[in-house]
Amino acid sequence: MRFALLCRNPKLYSHQRLIEAAEARGHEVDVLDTLRIYMNITSHRPALHYQGEKLPDYDAVIPRIGASITNYGAAVVRQFEMTGAWTLAESVAINRSRDKLRSLQLLSRAGIGLPVTAFAHDTGRIDEILDMVGGAPVVIKLLEGTQGVGVVLADTKRSAKSVIEAFRGAKVNILVQEFIKEAGGADIRTIVVGGKVVAAMKRQGAEGEFRSNIHRGGGASKVKITPEERATAVRAAKIMGLHVCGVDMLRSNHGPVVMEVNSSPGLEGIEGATGFDVAGKIIDFIEKTATPGKTRTKGKG
Repeated sequence: MRFALLCRNPKLYSHQRLIEAAEARGHEVDVLDTLRIYMNITSHRPALHYQGEKLPDYDAVIPRIGASITNYGAAVVRQFEMTGAWTLAESVAINRSRDKLRSLQLLSRAGIGLPVTAFAHDTGRIDEILDMVGGAPVVIKLLEGTQGVGVVLADTKRSAKSVIEAFRGAKVNILVQEFIKEAGGADIRTIVVGGKVVAAMKRQGAEGEFRSNIHRGGGASKVKITPEERATAVRAAKIMGLHVCGVDMLRSNHGPVVMEVNSSPGLEGIEGATGFDVAGKIIDFIEKTATPGKTRTKGKG
């Protein structure tokens, strides 16, 4: 099979592992810089071009779209879909999962466990917003933040008000969420491939740090998840319409709560923590599933 891997930096661990896993199984991988692809959107003859040449038909497209290029990256993936290519992550699912508010609304509609979350435009109702999520401490998140950036823990109502006013003064959109104290600064990252959890790790925040992201200095270890956590991760992936994703959850007193569904999960942390060949599992799934012209997205919204 011939694959197109869409990414900005082919030297990243995750991308190298996907290339290695594919080539070890006898597949050919074209690594394409997402931002250097340009599109011909002519009616009935959609095409994509790269380095002055029209791109060939691929058996499968593997999008690794970074958050900073979501809009253009999703447009490129959509154009591949217009040509009939099968994509591992579909354009609508990428956009859906990257929009924190939209994804939470969809998960909420389906009854997935979530932290109590508030979203509002009028900062004149800060007291009501804070009461809605149970009062301080609260977690305040930028809708566009990634890897723990733009996430603030406000210990008191006064500090929460200050942070909210500052963010809104900068004209950025935020979410206000309850703080799951019992999680102890740890979360569970699961990798779902083809409707099954294939690997799971516990990420523990650095001392004095409530964010568990490895990029923020946290550590990771293999963890055994509960049947409820497994079912929650699988359902969240299905709701987002993602064949492959990372589902981040916290262990709360009322069961697992989903924090985020990541359409391009990193593989280094979880392969290192679990020793499991996640990249190989992804390629195996593509081999069994990829059929040109059969791109489809489950879920709505």
